[in-house]
Amino acid sequence: MASKMGTYLGFCKRAGKLTLGVNAAMAARGRVYLLVADRSASQNTQKEIQKLAARFACPVVWTEGLAELVHKEACKVAAVREEHLAAAIIDQEKE
Repeated sequence: MASKMGTYLGFCKRAGKLTLGVNAAMAARGRVYLLVADRSASQNTQKEIQKLAARFACPVVWTEGLAELVHKEACKVAAVREEHLAAAIIDQEKE
């Protein structure tokens, strides 16, 4: 399951439609369709992620090992800015 999500996140990254990190997500301009967050994030970071979700009016998918999926050390959140890939990740997560 995580490998499929990693593939979708890789597509987003190559398309330039993935913003990595809480601070970068806060500064993101335009539409964010999905936030992918790591369950190991601290409580303060989890609160920030919930605030981001409310700001962008988008769902949050919680996963394990996000840093390995996006190949960025200590990454706790990824903002998906591509509508179809966000929908694919959400559909895959429901399975």
